[in-house]
Amino acid sequence: MKTVHVPLPGRAYDILIGQGLLGQAGAHIAPLLRRPRVAVLTDENVAALHLDSLRAGLAAEGIEMVALALPAGESTKGWEQFSRAVEWLIEQKVERRDVVVALGGGVIGDLAGFAAAVLRRGVRFVQIPTSLLAQVDSSVGGKTGINSTQGKNLIGAFHQPSLVLADIDVLNTLTGRDFLAGYGEVVKYGLLGDAAFFDWLETEGPALARGDVAARIRAVERSCQMKADIVVRDETEQGDRALLNLGHTFGHALESATGYSDRLLHGEGVAIGCALAFELSQRMGLCSQEEPSRIRAHLDAMGMKKDIADIAGDLPDADGLLDLMAQDKKVLDGKLRFILARGIGQAFVTADVDATLVRAVLQDALAAKVAA
Repeated sequence: MKTVHVPLPGRAYDILIGQGLLGQAGAHIAPLLRRPRVAVLTDENVAALHLDSLRAGLAAEGIEMVALALPAGESTKGWEQFSRAVEWLIEQKVERRDVVVALGGGVIGDLAGFAAAVLRRGVRFVQIPTSLLAQVDSSVGGKTGINSTQGKNLIGAFHQPSLVLADIDVLNTLTGRDFLAGYGEVVKYGLLGDAAFFDWLETEGPALARGDVAARIRAVERSCQMKADIVVRDETEQGDRALLNLGHTFGHALESATGYSDRLLHGEGVAIGCALAFELSQRMGLCSQEEPSRIRAHLDAMGMKKDIADIAGDLPDADGLLDLMAQDKKVLDGKLRFILARGIGQAFVTADVDATLVRAVLQDALAAKVAA
């Protein structure tokens, strides 16, 4: 088992990464509890696969569990299911000193974390992420929230977990597409700040996708360590933490354009967004022409979506996508901040981007889709 420590003053916690952690959950969670009882929020798909294992792991330490399974999917991450979850937690008489457990992917982790943040003005929670995307990204760092009809993740709070249990074994239950969508976030870490990690992924990515446990543990550990280091420097995204949004400005707009549906999963949008961010960087003269091509070649080798042309169905025109980007959380003083790069592993944040150039990148990508 590997441990990544997140040393936030007064809110420090560990991320445990390894095999069999669901079965060991009681031993790891028990030290956090004032009474032997937890309330679990999950979704119906995850509940069918993993809730019994968690129940057994908790029962081994004499911990009682109550659970609510919400519908699976991005549409759950809105006011209706959030209100349902909070009211259920109140019905279960969850007290301020109790612990809420988020068992699921990014949707459940974000929603459950936000519910814990506002319940009785804040109760502790534990993240047990069941998707690769959640293990390497959304379960770490304390960003919680839900979507608005106006955009993704516009309603929420910073609320750090007390513990994260990343059980590598649960990744075996993911579909190939869901696993690779999470891999989009793994690639992001190499692109934003660790060129050697990206080199390693180019070599080991196929083995990781096939199920190599050691490779999966290393990828999750390195991703979590990079995110933890950034979060400690900038917990509430006043500066460096925005680097973690590499690919998200484009990706979120594409997710919104596809109705947050199965047409485009979040990690797929991030992967396409990273390629577009490097394309924009190259056109601005910040990096070489080879960099965007190298990224797309790796995504292609992994069998992933790599450009707008890979998204099925109709999309808005370039101006429509720009309008969606204008609703992004990274808008500051009316200007959209982009995460660009001077090369692989050399990302930076800037608002000094010519909208005409962004429009041209989108127009060319959309034209390639029409021609495909």
